[in-house]
Amino acid sequence: MPPSSTWTLHAQLQKDTIDIGDLPLSRVLVIKDANYPWLMLVPRRADTVEIIDLDEVEQGQLMTEINRVSRALKEVTKCDKLNVAALGNMVPQLHIHIVARRKTDAAWPRPVWGVMPPLAHDAAEVQTFISELRRKIWLG
Repeated sequence: MPPSSTWTLHAQLQKDTIDIGDLPLSRVLVIKDANYPWLMLVPRRADTVEIIDLDEVEQGQLMTEINRVSRALKEVTKCDKLNVAALGNMVPQLHIHIVARRKTDAAWPRPVWGVMPPLAHDAAEVQTFISELRRKIWLG
């Protein structure tokens, strides 16, 4: 599934994330917030706002990628719960949040948005996290 020739990552998403690689449909990103193990999938399709903007084959591929990334995140973090959401209220480009939640995190049981200011990642820790995820997601 080659990317749309006019696709670019929204500037806000680029600012808020670390790129860890591409699956057949989606770019996999880590959110720059060490408060929570938090990933994002962004389908590489231009002008895509909603999941229904993807054709049925792409929707199926997106679900496959959400499942793969969710399983990897759960295995790596040993979290209590996964939150998976496609909101897009602030950034219109279709993106799927996959957040590993623990009953001990600062936002539990509420959604993570706006509870804590973003916390910078420790460079070595985030690289270890990314390496583990890349292996589990089959990104190399």
